[in-house]
Amino acid sequence: MLKISHTFTRRPYLVMMRLRILIHWIVTSAIFMGAPYVFSGITVANVWVAITAAFVLGVVNTIIRPIFKFLAFPITFLTFGLFTFVVNAFMVLLTSSIVPGFAVANFWWALLLSAIISTVGWLFHRYYHVHSL
Repeated sequence: MLKISHTFTRRPYLVMMRLRILIHWIVTSAIFMGAPYVFSGITVANVWVAITAAFVLGVVNTIIRPIFKFLAFPITFLTFGLFTFVVNAFMVLLTSSIVPGFAVANFWWALLLSAIISTVGWLFHRYYHVHSL
């Protein structure tokens, strides 16, 4: 007999968490696809590169970004949190060095792209927030 998983009934927060991650991944991929049409310093070879870059950026933000933020806390404190944008730009530059076919020309383009990703992500979660049950 086929056993049906009770994930949807017993742990709906897991489903909502996975849905939020998937939506954020899609939104970031769309930003990566649209950025080269607007900004000349950003290059994305194709859709799969954008999807891969969004995934790698998510992994980099999950693993490496907390270490950077911890080490940069004194300067972040002195700049009233503005140094966080610099850390985000370095994460975008690291992603562009890891993913072939995704290139960011210099630090300033990475800063602009990270600001756009942060703003769009904030707006998306502000207006289309998926509440956990």
